[in-house]
Amino acid sequence: MPFSWQHSCDMWWSYLWQNTSRYAFFAVLTWALLWVVMRGPLRGRKIRALSPSARQMVMEFAISMRSIALFATAAAGMSLMSRAGFYPLTHLSHHWGPAWMAVSLVLMIVGHDAYYYWTHRALHRPALFRGAHARHHKSHNPSPFSAYSFDLGEAAVMVTFVVLWPLAVPTPWPVITLFILHQIWRNTLAHSGYELAPAGADGRPMFDWLTTATHHDMHHSHAGWNFGLYFTWWDRWMGTEHPDYYAAFAKSATRRVRPDAAAAAGPALG
Repeated sequence: MPFSWQHSCDMWWSYLWQNTSRYAFFAVLTWALLWVVMRGPLRGRKIRALSPSARQMVMEFAISMRSIALFATAAAGMSLMSRAGFYPLTHLSHHWGPAWMAVSLVLMIVGHDAYYYWTHRALHRPALFRGAHARHHKSHNPSPFSAYSFDLGEAAVMVTFVVLWPLAVPTPWPVITLFILHQIWRNTLAHSGYELAPAGADGRPMFDWLTTATHHDMHHSHAGWNFGLYFTWWDRWMGTEHPDYYAAFAKSATRRVRPDAAAAAGPALG
């Protein structure tokens, strides 16, 4: 199909709508379920006593729309690149069956976790932080709407992985969609303000190789620690996991609330 500005603009609007819908679905649903509907029963699982202001969450949503516009631009660019033949491995992998789809999804998640850890650490260098990562850390007390609240520089770094990965690893297009859904789901939960991960008898995370909401929440309050996104591996290998992480997790994951206190909390907005 020959290049057409009208077709490209229509494609961009389509991707903008898709990305906005995903973000709004996960962010609004997480906020509504945890902060409104289940506020009383989950009171003991709230990581911080104070809640972000409505003004902060509105600002986060607005900034996230800027990031989403950049993501839509990258998606449209990938579509045009695919039509021009720049993603031969992706087209080849469509014939490798469901087993490869599962394997390629795991590889992409693990690869992204490594990419995120090292680029995230780099963004905390003084030369880059102020212009490329400071916006995200203005959400000192994060909310579900913090997930895409990025400076444009950080948004560009984040979407670069999705653009480059299929050039190197045979990854079917449906797998990339599943990866994006997994990414926004985990990212939203990491900023949810509630610790939902199960704890073992010793108070530690039952699935200790996965990051938790407490793990990432501590990064927002102690910016030099806990850089990982999905897994705790890199922080532990590199010595960047906060030494008080287990104590902070146990405090949120095992805290008990009296039934009358939970009832008093009610479903009111925070």
